[in-house]
Amino acid sequence: MTKIIEVTDEDFQVEVLDAAVPVFVDFWAVWCAPCRQMAPIFEELAEEYAGKIKFVKVNVDHVSEVVGRYGIMSIPTLMLFHQGNPMETLVGVQSKDKLIELLDRFV
Repeated sequence: MTKIIEVTDEDFQVEVLDAAVPVFVDFWAVWCAPCRQMAPIFEELAEEYAGKIKFVKVNVDHVSEVVGRYGIMSIPTLMLFHQGNPMETLVGVQSKDKLIELLDRFV
């Protein structure tokens, strides 16, 4: 089982912005039904891209500074970071095929 890291304001810099590989971030919340719908797809992709892309979850109910910095207004929001920069942002439930197409551009 691939480890998906839960990130907070305190470790976002180290885990996401300073990462040596691209980082795919899922901004979510426990009460969000579309977020729960995305979770299994996110987990499958984390397995498939293990070692190439880092997968991180940010619970918007527990993390405020990062959520504000990136203007997260709706969840789920998926953001791909590369070399510390946000490269792509997708809002709402996404198909696995669409996410594969996005991730393949960065591996």
